[in-house]
Amino acid sequence: MPLAAIGGMVLSFVVLAILFWPLERAWAARPEQPLLRPGLRTDLAYFVAQYLVLAPLSLFVLSGVKTLCHTEALMGFQAAVASQPWWLQALEAVVLCDLLVYGFHRLSHQVDFLWRFHAVHHSAEHLDWLAAHREHPVDGLLTQMVVNLPALMMGFPLPTLAMLIVFRGMWAIFIHANVRLPLGPLGFLFGAPELHHWHHARERHTRHNFGNLAPWTDWLFGTYHRPTGPELYPLGLVEPFPRRFLAQLVSPVARTTDSSGTSRWPRLRSRRRGSAPPASSPRATS
Repeated sequence: MPLAAIGGMVLSFVVLAILFWPLERAWAARPEQPLLRPGLRTDLAYFVAQYLVLAPLSLFVLSGVKTLCHTEALMGFQAAVASQPWWLQALEAVVLCDLLVYGFHRLSHQVDFLWRFHAVHHSAEHLDWLAAHREHPVDGLLTQMVVNLPALMMGFPLPTLAMLIVFRGMWAIFIHANVRLPLGPLGFLFGAPELHHWHHARERHTRHNFGNLAPWTDWLFGTYHRPTGPELYPLGLVEPFPRRFLAQLVSPVARTTDSSGTSRWPRLRSRRRGSAPPASSPRATS
């Protein structure tokens, strides 16, 4: 493994820690959450895997998709896009990306095959900037393809695409951070941590706040909810879930045996339980 890759990973960790740890101490959404909280080693393993494995793999796949998009059928469309002002190109790419990410994220909670991989991300019972990296490689790779497909089809060069990836990645880390910062009117243009924290609430993650960069998609499709008051609700999944890194990686394809001896795919019923609130609890407004 190249030393440069390891050095870049270490540098990224230091920069992110310097940036987010003070924010999490000064404006903590959950002040009682310790710095060395449970699950930290698992999330650290995901951080290493993200930077040393998933990032290079994503770049390789996106390069291949870009090559496939460089076809005669798309050349006229890409030329028309290139003739537009840069700000209009950027706006179109962001809007299309937001729509696709919203749709794919929502499907990840509704389609059992996708949920098996996405459940790894929702298994985190403590959120901070490091927990944002808890993501199964299959889930992460599919998300990267969906997020960047509009820009690739529009003919954006890879350096420009890389800047968009970095920006979206940083915002994804921010909305998972243990931070509660009032964004005011900017909250409509950019998602806030309290919105995504609610999405990670146990048994509620199928109903609200599927948008990543901006919450306008949740407004559009009726899934927006901004919680009020302190964050006292539990996070994570209802059912028991593996806590170690390797066990979580194989969990989407692991089989269980029921009392009759029949081998079955595991089904995480929290997805279905969360589709409707219990009769005894108030329904959160969208």
